[in-house]
Amino acid sequence: MTFRSGFVSVVGRPNVGKSTLVNQLVGRKVSIVSDRPQTTRTQVRGVRTTDETQIVFLDTPGIHKPRTLLGERTNARALTTLAEVDVICFLLDASEPIGRGDRFIAELIAQVPTPTVLVVNKTDRGGPKHTLEHLAVASSELGDLAAFVPLSARTGEGTDALIAELEARMPEGPHYYPDGVVSDQPEALLAAELLREKLLAQTHDELPHSIAVTTEEIEERETKSGPVLALRLVVRVERDSQKGIVIGRGASLLRDAGTEARLELEKLLGVRVHLETHVRVDRDWQRRAASLDRLGL
Repeated sequence: MTFRSGFVSVVGRPNVGKSTLVNQLVGRKVSIVSDRPQTTRTQVRGVRTTDETQIVFLDTPGIHKPRTLLGERTNARALTTLAEVDVICFLLDASEPIGRGDRFIAELIAQVPTPTVLVVNKTDRGGPKHTLEHLAVASSELGDLAAFVPLSARTGEGTDALIAELEARMPEGPHYYPDGVVSDQPEALLAAELLREKLLAQTHDELPHSIAVTTEEIEERETKSGPVLALRLVVRVERDSQKGIVIGRGASLLRDAGTEARLELEKLLGVRVHLETHVRVDRDWQRRAASLDRLGL
């Protein structure tokens, strides 16, 4: 039996559902999800393996008009993948009209020879007529695309058709990852991202892009009741006033977010977890190269 494998870059403007789609296709959460635009800051790999194929999905930051050095860097990360993968998944939002951001991405994709599958996501929010309108406009405005697949990343409806399109375009290749591996994210990064996700959900519009979370220490400890993975996480904000927002009254917001992140991390890793969280002010970190380098961004 010929084994096929390859890499798929999932691109689109912010908040079109890229992370939700990757999680759905992989069958497990590998990328954090938020209704805040530009949540994904680094490239996250999700792996889907069957007896015949292995597809490595690259969940990229949403391509947007940058206002900070962080935005410029996240854009660059997304764009460098286009010519290096086997297939591009270009996501549109079925509940919104095609906009300048979508056309800008289409122009970038047209500059590389990589085959592109147009994915019209969130069909559960827009009716069939709206979805067909997206497809009709896309076929005439967005260039020479290999296939069109309407689906809902949230419900999973239509994802089988997308998998079929992608598998058909995978070249012969090896197992890049062992069976059972669904992500290459280290535990330290996963923990930091999960805490950031929970904080984004609780702070809403107050300071989503001003939050960065890093794991400063990680240690496996043996206790009487079994092994525990202990992590020390630092939440960085840009202003003193933002520190109070993240901590919350009586430290309730940070405590609740930490508990939610710990419980989800335990479920994903299958081990007991202890999280120690701290908040630190790192002024204007999004605009300073030294801070971004230190944070791995």
